[in-house]
Amino acid sequence: MAKPQGSLANASGNILEQTVKTVFQNKGFQLASHREWQKSPEKYGVELLLTDVPYTTIYNHPGHTEFLVKSEKYKLEIRIECKWQQSAGSVDEKLPYLYLNCIESMPEKYIVIVIDGDGFKKGSKVWLREAVKEKKYTSPVNRDKSIEVFDLKEFITWANKLLR
Repeated sequence: MAKPQGSLANASGNILEQTVKTVFQNKGFQLASHREWQKSPEKYGVELLLTDVPYTTIYNHPGHTEFLVKSEKYKLEIRIECKWQQSAGSVDEKLPYLYLNCIESMPEKYIVIVIDGDGFKKGSKVWLREAVKEKKYTSPVNRDKSIEVFDLKEFITWANKLLR
C-alpha cells in the first residue's frame, strides 16, 4: 500500500534530519532534547546537538527548530533548520517565513538552513539563497547575523571542514 503524500514527506525529511544527527554524532557531539538539557544541563557534556529547540516566531507564537549546536571546543552556537521537499507541496511557500524568522526571531547569530529535495517550486531555493546573500529585509539591529543555506552535500562538506 502506498504511503500518503504527507507521510512520505515526513519520512524523507526525517532522513535529512537523521543525516545531520549522524554528522555531528560522528564528530563526538552528544544528542539531547533541548527540554531535557535545559532541566539539567550539568548532566550533559559541552559538545552538544540539541533537538526541538524553541524560539518565539515573528507572529509571537511558539516555534521550534530541529537543532542547536553548542560547542566549547569549536566555540559554536549554531541553530540548524532543515527543509525537505520531495514532491510539489507547500514547504517552498514557507521559505520567506523561515528566512524572516531567522533574521527577526531566532536569537543565535549563526544559523544554517539545510534545504534539499527536488519538489521545490522553480526559483524558491534561488530566492532563499539570494535573500541570505543580500541580507534582504535586515536592519542595523540584525545585519550581523550569519545565515548560510546548504543542500545536504554542501552541509556535509561544511561540517567536515568546520569540525576538524
